[in-house]
Amino acid sequence: MKTAPRTALRRYSRHLLIPEVGLEGQNRLLAARILVVGAGGLGSPVLQYLAAAGVGRIGIVDDDEVDETNLQRQVVYADDDVGRSKAVAAADRLRAMNPSVAVDAFPLRFDATNARELVRAYDVVVDGTDNFGSRYLINDACRLEGKPDVFGSIFRFDGQISVFAADGPCYRCLFPEAPPEGAVPTCAEGGVLGVLAGMVGTWQANEALKLVLGIGSPLVGRLALLDALQARVREFDVLRDSMCALCGDHPAISDVAPEPPRGTVAPRSDVPEIAAAQLDTFLDEHPQARVLDVREPHEAVLGTLPRTLAVPASVFEERLHELDSATPYVVACRVGAKSRWAAQRLWDAGFRRVHHLEGGLLAYAANAAAFDVF
Repeated sequence: MKTAPRTALRRYSRHLLIPEVGLEGQNRLLAARILVVGAGGLGSPVLQYLAAAGVGRIGIVDDDEVDETNLQRQVVYADDDVGRSKAVAAADRLRAMNPSVAVDAFPLRFDATNARELVRAYDVVVDGTDNFGSRYLINDACRLEGKPDVFGSIFRFDGQISVFAADGPCYRCLFPEAPPEGAVPTCAEGGVLGVLAGMVGTWQANEALKLVLGIGSPLVGRLALLDALQARVREFDVLRDSMCALCGDHPAISDVAPEPPRGTVAPRSDVPEIAAAQLDTFLDEHPQARVLDVREPHEAVLGTLPRTLAVPASVFEERLHELDSATPYVVACRVGAKSRWAAQRLWDAGFRRVHHLEGGLLAYAANAAAFDVF
């Protein structure tokens, strides 16, 4: 194992004072290899804190270039980096921050042709991507190569963090299938509070450092839900799925492959909308109506409305036969993206007593002062 030179002791002196880290832990960090896939909003704080902590080798995978719209949250870059490769620009920044850290820049797309080779060369992988295809690919490559996957995601004011490791469930246990293309808006479509990327990214960096140091309780089998708007953090247990295609009792996945798309969301919307402020009135006037909640289980722990039927978007197609076309439904999710797709899917299947909750349950909670569980 590499050991920290005497000249580095002052740089890492605050680590050395922590009993759980100390000189032995700092030497572990120096010998560690961490791969960060995605050098954007999440990757920016992850990379900087890993370099500052003295992680010996850091890999950066990103095929994108720095855009001016990135600078609001991707704090590893400056104005002069616009137009440059993210992987190369981020690597230059880390080397300037801590010259003793080795940085590998991979200005390429993380895909099925290189996923396992890249993952194999590192001890821990941090997922800083923003799309389902990459998340499944990282998850699969990590599980097959026996490496922990530190997951994070952000949207508007909401963040999620978990660790998928060999002794716990994987990302497919949480989301067996990707939602239809376009059902979940990206940050480019729905926006994100810049500081949220820092909050979630630094949490991911913390989990990665804990894994290297072998200390604390990593978020294995747990999903942390961060609501920056309401200053709340909740935790949701993630159980291993015995039917999981990757880590279940009878796995069907033996190698990495691109995640097949599940169709696209129709751009039209034939479904009538109900404003959030009018939901209570609608339910009062229609005693048989039900709120059809298409959030995933970990989202639903934040609270539900009365007269709610939960059918998560990830299994909506499979459970469509359970729904009654004679029942009035108000289809809802957290912000109104997945629910718009589900409502249109019902309409296409012949349901005509269906409405869509405009703005989702967050909009409803903002209009109902007494209802604040969302």
